Amino acid sequence: MILKSRCQQLALLATIWLPAVIAHAQAMGSIAAGEPNRLPSGVIADRAASFHLERAWDAAAQSELNSETSTASEPNHEESFLTRAVKRGLEDQKQLWTAPLARANLKWDALFLAGTGLLAAFDEQILHALPNSPRGPSSNVSNGIIAGTGAALGSIYFISGLHGGNTHAKETGVLGIETLANTFFIYLPMQILAGRERPNEGHGEGNFFVNHSLNTSFPSGHSMFEFAMASVIAHEYPRWWVQLLSYGAAGALTGARMTAKMHFPSDLLVGGAFGYLIGTYIFHAHCNPVLGGDCHASDKEGP
Repeated sequence: MILKSRCQQLALLATIWLPAVIAHAQAMGSIAAGEPNRLPSGVIADRAASFHLERAWDAAAQSELNSETSTASEPNHEESFLTRAVKRGLEDQKQLWTAPLARANLKWDALFLAGTGLLAAFDEQILHALPNSPRGPSSNVSNGIIAGTGAALGSIYFISGLHGGNTHAKETGVLGIETLANTFFIYLPMQILAGRERPNEGHGEGNFFVNHSLNTSFPSGHSMFEFAMASVIAHEYPRWWVQLLSYGAAGALTGARMTAKMHFPSDLLVGGAFGYLIGTYIFHAHCNPVLGGDCHASDKEGP
């Protein structure tokens, strides 16, 4: 029975965890040298497992922010922005779901599946080794952290960006919103398909394909959305203390969800990895090099 359960888990990993590689290329920063104003997309670049290169200022994929800084005039701006936003969102989803199928990314798929599958095999033992503690405090901590990060991102956008006229803050908010939207549309099918029991459900074995809803164990939504927001903020403002606060908060949330025994370790690993990688992809795909941050270091000397 246990063997059957583990086989189901590994089958699930092989079926739905492939999108994790979106990003290996982005996380590794593999953008070809000497190619300023070009961005990662979704296939193989020379010499590395990375994404192929597209023009940074592709008109069909520009955000409202980039439109304001790179186009002087445009008829029916509001309508064109909405059209671009829909097209860009669809293109992002296409890239996020298909990038793992690139031949150069298959080795990263295999490594991720093997590592996470190994962790999943010890999920129960890890949770049982944790001391029993009240669930309420840990759950409240995790809820507070994700609410606080969302409030921080919203403040950057609305207060400093829209009200204060800070273009960099405005980009942070726009990319943060796009990251959360793209994260949701990956989180949603994974939750429904996986249907994994939480540690406090059933016999505590974390069986898959049981509860097909949005309130299941795999992957951890808290960890996924928290790391998604943290990655955007940390890339936009790559100061050591901003990164420490952003990723420190995400790590603390992950620990709190585990001590609350709301998720298995593998749920948290996958949620955190996906959130980070999605946020990193969206940032590098749409950031404006003129604004600085971590947007293509080779372009920072530009105008």
